[in-house]
Amino acid sequence: MSSEANKHILVPKHSKLSDKEKEAVLDSYKITFKELPKILPTDQAVIKLNAKPGDVIKIERASRTAGHTIYYRAVAEE
Repeated sequence: MSSEANKHILVPKHSKLSDKEKEAVLDSYKITFKELPKILPTDQAVIKLNAKPGDVIKIERASRTAGHTIYYRAVAEE
């Protein structure tokens, strides 16, 4: 996947959380890693981040109605 593909208007910003950030997110939502929605390590945006199962991906989207939204996904085993 070329770097231009990640800059496409329909591809939201993806970033891998550090272990400290991951724990902070799980604590703030009072959930476990297994309770997060899943994303596969073969997803093109995840491949770019070199994410492995057990990592958490932060996805930031612009929304006309909600403004700026943030979603979290757990990188799952294939």
